[in-house]
Amino acid sequence: MLPLGWRKIKAPNGVVYLAIEEFLATGLVRQGFTSRHGGVSEGPYSSLNLAFHVGDDPERVRENRRRLAAAADFSPEKVVTGEQVHGQHVAVVGQEEAGRGALDRESALPATDGLVTAEKGIVLTTFYADCVPLFFLDPVRRVVAVSHAGWRGIAHGIGPRTVEVMVEEAGCRVEDIMAGIGPAIDSCCYEVDEKVKDEVTRNFPSLGEVFRPSRPGHFWFDPAGAACRQLLASGIKEENVFRAGMCTSCRRDLFFSHRGEGGKTGRMAAFIGLL
Repeated sequence: MLPLGWRKIKAPNGVVYLAIEEFLATGLVRQGFTSRHGGVSEGPYSSLNLAFHVGDDPERVRENRRRLAAAADFSPEKVVTGEQVHGQHVAVVGQEEAGRGALDRESALPATDGLVTAEKGIVLTTFYADCVPLFFLDPVRRVVAVSHAGWRGIAHGIGPRTVEVMVEEAGCRVEDIMAGIGPAIDSCCYEVDEKVKDEVTRNFPSLGEVFRPSRPGHFWFDPAGAACRQLLASGIKEENVFRAGMCTSCRRDLFFSHRGEGGKTGRMAAFIGLL
């Protein structure tokens, strides 16, 4: 069963993805988070692997990306992706960046984990296999964003930084921003050491509450919960935050999981664009 506010969509070509009901209800966006189903990849990448850097056949990845574009009704030439480095850089993009990283890895925006646009047709895309996908929509100013938040991204404040860029560079008001927190590895499956806890809490002491002790020197960590707390602290209204609450490691029938599958697996995509 999906959490309230999220919809499972199966396209005619077999691609399966999840979407946020409240985002779609605005009539302003196409948006989704892919499953592992509906592609042509094989082995550990079966079947809808959407990343070039994991060892899959690049032609299969390109075909998978074309299938996603067909399923969600957008042009691959309008996709913009970043080279994700678990940092806090957020880029504002438009038609000039259209196609960057769409069908290859080399042209992706360097060292970029967050993307913002106010231009119709541009489809912002980021990739995941346990990290937290963050979606943003300002239906008033008509601005969208997506950010990739692993534990390092959370420690760097990628979520709050995305909100800052939307406000400072796109003229958004934080009280208008809607946020979605997609499927990610949860505390039931995600054990980290003292170093991770220290880095996450150094700049965000309140996030200590999302760590539970496990064995000595280790903790169970809820990265989606941490990202949610950061967004609320940034001023986003609680009623405007839509959390999937699904663990990618537990649900390997539906998602790829880097930790759950020993590091050799595919990647899902988070995508959002203005209609």
